[in-house]
Amino acid sequence: MGKKEIKTNAMRILDRQKIAYEYETYDCDEFTDGIQVADMLGYEHRLVYKTLVTVGKSGGYYVFVIPIEEEIDLKKAARAVGEKSLAMLPLKELTKVTGYVRGGCTSIGMKKQYPTVIDNSAKELYYLYVSGGRIGMQLKLSPEDLRMAANAEFADVTL
Repeated sequence: MGKKEIKTNAMRILDRQKIAYEYETYDCDEFTDGIQVADMLGYEHRLVYKTLVTVGKSGGYYVFVIPIEEEIDLKKAARAVGEKSLAMLPLKELTKVTGYVRGGCTSIGMKKQYPTVIDNSAKELYYLYVSGGRIGMQLKLSPEDLRMAANAEFADVTL
């Protein structure tokens, strides 16, 4: 009997949309930041993006996908989504809001479709890596395919 392939919700959505991607799994039992993951897998840091979830002054949730070595500029991010201000979503609310755990959060296939912005820097890349929807999995796909799968737009949202 062959080993059963592990499909995350994000992968099922990519399959349904006929979007090409590759995935890689790695051993990890707890949250590891993107830089540690990139180093462990031998990825160039500039190709690895993290997913951040924020809450707006209006109470709405917003998702941002930015390079692992960058920090979100909450003022630019708020402007990009038409909010007065944004704050990072408290970690204890992450799973309830997104359906994902810290370290396994991806912009594809959250519980609800939240406005999603990918940092403009991604447009210069042929491909990038993002979390695959669970700890220990990375997806490799084109920035444009990520934009389509996450129903996102591009904007300058980093410091």
